[in-house]
Amino acid sequence: MEPTEFVRTAMPLCASLGIEATVLTAERVVLTLGWRPELCTSNGLLHGGAVMALADAAGGACAFTNLPEGAVGTSTIESKTNFLGAIREGQTLTATSSPLHVGRTTIVVETELRTDEGKLVGKTTQTQTVLTS
Repeated sequence: MEPTEFVRTAMPLCASLGIEATVLTAERVVLTLGWRPELCTSNGLLHGGAVMALADAAGGACAFTNLPEGAVGTSTIESKTNFLGAIREGQTLTATSSPLHVGRTTIVVETELRTDEGKLVGKTTQTQTVLTS
């Protein structure tokens, strides 16, 4: 299954938001979200909730690709986002996630959020619990 199809099937919200996946490996996950007016808050800025949904999806996919043997999935148990800039009309937001800690019961992931121009507009650190059957 190709990365976008996998992410949209595993997390249907990704399909609703129009999130696409370009990289899906244990070392790195890259997801994108294009600016759309229906995802905005005042002044045409991409809503923080949409930004956090992208970061959470990228982090969750990264954790999933790092699951230990016998695990069936992950779930976010903690997430912290620092917003450093805004995403405006015509821009695409890219979330790049990589694991900081891969354990038996938790996986910690860091996600950078950047504009098309490479400007860092957010950083998310999240902890995913490892789900077993």
